[in-house]
Amino acid sequence: PNNVVFRWKEGEGIGAYLKPSGFTGTETKSPEPGSNGLAIDAEGRLLLCQHGDRRLARMEAATDAPKAAFTTLADRFEGKRFNSPNDLAVHSSGAVYFTDPPYGLPERFNDPQKEIDFQGVYRLSPTGQVALLTGELTAPNGIALSPDESMLYVAQSDPQKAIVMAYDLTPDGRVENPRVLFDATPLLATRTGNPDGLKVDQQGNLFATGPGGVLVLTPDGRHLGTIMTGERIANCAFGDDGRTLYMTSDMHLCRVRLKTIGDGFKKAAGRPEASD
Repeated sequence: PNNVVFRWKEGEGIGAYLKPSGFTGTETKSPEPGSNGLAIDAEGRLLLCQHGDRRLARMEAATDAPKAAFTTLADRFEGKRFNSPNDLAVHSSGAVYFTDPPYGLPERFNDPQKEIDFQGVYRLSPTGQVALLTGELTAPNGIALSPDESMLYVAQSDPQKAIVMAYDLTPDGRVENPRVLFDATPLLATRTGNPDGLKVDQQGNLFATGPGGVLVLTPDGRHLGTIMTGERIANCAFGDDGRTLYMTSDMHLCRVRLKTIGDGFKKAAGRPEASD
């Protein structure tokens, strides 16, 4: 919300890393103008979902010498501005999959600045073309690829239908066979936190933030258990040697050691995808 990316480092603690991070203008009424989802591309560059600027952007500086210099990768679909890109997943081909709910707009779903009348999941091709994958979700949020890049997962932050969706990816990057992988709605009766961030381990298990903390789901949707945190968790990421899961809450950064290893630390070769 304060338009800053923070960095935490062992032995140093937390400090500001990048400001501004999501809104580069002079004035905004957005309660969440900063960046949301972050990712590193194959060339080691930082990609950002920028709420305030309503775009997918790339920082034009080395990650060890950050500065607020950005290139717009995508900010429109069919001439209309995105709502506020939220989270992203980078394919080995260079394509970027991302979600676009309206959480960065001052009035969210009812904001008069909203130009697109749905909440989309998109694919940005390596050559810069934006394709709509689905506009049927009410509140798409976290997004992740399976280790072999054959499936795309999307979390929906709708308390009336708090689900994690799974889609098969075609060789040209489209989605097919949509299905509910896991319905977390019943858990909301006794726990707080809607589905939000998603990460995947080497075996394809999903670590899905949601009711109670972080839910651990198998690739076929079985709920193995929950990392109970006692607070709503917004997102998570594997770090260190791949066996540490870092989790962000409203006011806290937490971590837990795991027996599994996050995808990307010892990643097997992904399935080729057309580069357009």
